[in-house]
Amino acid sequence: MTMRLATPDDVPAISQVATAAWETDYPDILTRETAEDGVRDWYSTEQIESELAESQTILLVAERGERVVGFAHATWHETDREGYILRLYVHPDYRREGIGRSLLERTCEELFEYDIERINAMMLTANEPGAEFYEGFGFEFVDESETEIGGERYPESRYVLDDESLI
Repeated sequence: MTMRLATPDDVPAISQVATAAWETDYPDILTRETAEDGVRDWYSTEQIESELAESQTILLVAERGERVVGFAHATWHETDREGYILRLYVHPDYRREGIGRSLLERTCEELFEYDIERINAMMLTANEPGAEFYEGFGFEFVDESETEIGGERYPESRYVLDDESLI
């Protein structure tokens, strides 16, 4: 497996990974149409290119061979010294191979290089495997808010890591 910064050429693969992950992780929460709308909103070519142009954005892809099989999207704010893992997905066909772990570790390492004191990880509250994943790295649940996907509101949980030595 290799990991690298994403490019605009990765947009279709990122969208494919996100769609497959959402369909697998939220079959009882998101309809196929809602998942497709959300992926289109969050991972359109224009949106990804905009994110790549932002100076305070990390967008990594993990590859097996020449296929993108996972990605992580994070931002940070220098003023509050906090990082935010907005999304971290691995295609369901490639889970349990250490790809998610590698993406999380690399994303956290990069965020801590920017003198970040705390990393927030966001995910839909219904994602129990995701909660277990972050908790396994020392993240702790702190609160819940809402996010919009395809015009619908869904509960979103925030987990926090304060100590870079845990990663």
